[in-house]
Amino acid sequence: MRTCLLVSALLLSASVSALAADPPPVLTYKDLQARPKVTGGVRVAYGKDAQQFGDLWLPAGAGPHPVLVLIHGGCWLGDVPAFELMNPMAKALSDAGIAVWNIEYRRLGQAGGGYPGTFQDVSAAMEQVRTLAGPHKLDLTRVAVAGHSAGGHLAVWAAGRALLPKGSPLYKADALPVTGVVSLAGIVDLRDYRARGPAACGGPETVDKLIGAATRGEAAFADTSPGEAPAKSLSLTLVSGTRDIIVPPTFAQAYGAKALGPGLRELEIDGAGHFELIDPQSGAWPVIQAEIRDRLRR
Repeated sequence: MRTCLLVSALLLSASVSALAADPPPVLTYKDLQARPKVTGGVRVAYGKDAQQFGDLWLPAGAGPHPVLVLIHGGCWLGDVPAFELMNPMAKALSDAGIAVWNIEYRRLGQAGGGYPGTFQDVSAAMEQVRTLAGPHKLDLTRVAVAGHSAGGHLAVWAAGRALLPKGSPLYKADALPVTGVVSLAGIVDLRDYRARGPAACGGPETVDKLIGAATRGEAAFADTSPGEAPAKSLSLTLVSGTRDIIVPPTFAQAYGAKALGPGLRELEIDGAGHFELIDPQSGAWPVIQAEIRDRLRR
């Protein structure tokens, strides 16, 4: 059954904001960049390229710890700093008892970025969790994946690798099982976003470069876009902000209508924009953290 909820994140805001004639401005990319940097985590390489690494944030305690693979956004573009923007989220979740594997990957404009490299990197980073599990006391029966914006696309894609066309170089029959997926303003249907998405990520040209459309044609969507064959078996949460102009809620709504399954939930957070969804200081955060925790249950 499809579950779609409108969640008010403004209940935690100051009453003066709630009474104002105009809503407060939404959080921007520059707002997050201007904040003091959050550092931590153990840097681990999962490949030989300089972009093939992640930071493992470990909670206190002996474990075994549930694990969240966290995938940043940034329009799949290498010149958009995005990895570090996920550090506050990684720290907040690790402080709450969840191990976080915050991954980097090759992107457009970087050697090997695009198809198939970007996807192969995310796949390799997912599988690295198996290697990390022993020395860091990670619970492989409780692994979830979450991503923001372009990272939301990659999170849903990564969870469905075993369902890709078997002739694809990205198909992985024995992919790391996940208990759930949380897409935070994710661009989960590349064809749809290419057709009617705002220009914030560079328009159709960016999607075409990502999937190798110039040489692969229409077939390029089949193994890169979850929207082509939504995995109805996934335990999936699609989270949107009602004031998001980069990935408006209509994209999650359209994908949700195709991905009907018993594990699908759609949350629209009232008053939130694009970046509130990854900000532990925002009113949206308690909702996000609770949803991630729920998707980590066996």
